[in-house]
Amino acid sequence: SSGDHCDTSPDEWLSVFRPALTTRTLRLTIQLRAVSSRGSKRSPNMSSAKLLSPGQLNEGKNVMSNIVLVHGGFVDGSGWEPVYQILRRAGHEVTVVQNPTTSLADDVTVTRNALDLQSDRSVLVGHSYGGAVITEAGNHPNVAALVYIAAFAPDRGESVNTLIADPPPGAPVPPILPPQGGFLFLDREKFHESFAGDVDPDLAAFMADSQVPWGVNALAGEITEPAWRTKPSWYLVTTEDRMIPPDAQRFMANRANATSVEAAGSHAIYVSKPEPVASIIEAAIKSIG
Repeated sequence: SSGDHCDTSPDEWLSVFRPALTTRTLRLTIQLRAVSSRGSKRSPNMSSAKLLSPGQLNEGKNVMSNIVLVHGGFVDGSGWEPVYQILRRAGHEVTVVQNPTTSLADDVTVTRNALDLQSDRSVLVGHSYGGAVITEAGNHPNVAALVYIAAFAPDRGESVNTLIADPPPGAPVPPILPPQGGFLFLDREKFHESFAGDVDPDLAAFMADSQVPWGVNALAGEITEPAWRTKPSWYLVTTEDRMIPPDAQRFMANRANATSVEAAGSHAIYVSKPEPVASIIEAAIKSIG
């Protein structure tokens, strides 16, 4: 029941997921805290330029146009539809991966299968937990670039678990309920506020009531070789995010040497404001085309 949610106590939240803290995790925690204490300092790679409207970046240019979209936890690929429609109208071939979010290994396999079917090099895009998926699957030879949308970008040996093990002081704690049979759900009554604050209330209610179970094993899956070490990367930071703190997003973007852009939006910005999402994807295509 909603009364069993664990959003009020960071200790309860951590007790669900906390792995054994490694030296790497401790370093990351210290760095995240340092970034948080400095406030919203702009990354050296942060772009202050205004994003072009979808399609403008491709006018008169012969560029690679395949895009593969990977969703995160609690949702499925249908949430990508607003972004999909913009990109299709701009002339791109778009594939939406329906990863099961049961384990990182399974989700990487499904994503790699989609990449096998691409007719050309592709931009691989991940939202939230989907960022962990593309970090591993992005080593596929068909991937030309990575785009993170309010996403986790783990390093070698890290997982989503290690990245959320010790949130910065004052960071919002997502209202994740205790595991049920090895799967996680968000408190439906708090889904709108935490996950989709700027989404139409009726649509947010539907998203809450149609949640996809997120496997605990998916959070525990460790990255063997992060693709962002060898592939050019872009990162859209959502400044009103209540699932992944914006400062944590900035840290991961900077660590991955990603070209970063900030947009005012919730964790579900790909639903509520698809234009900046489509624009950063097109920016990646233009840069590598």
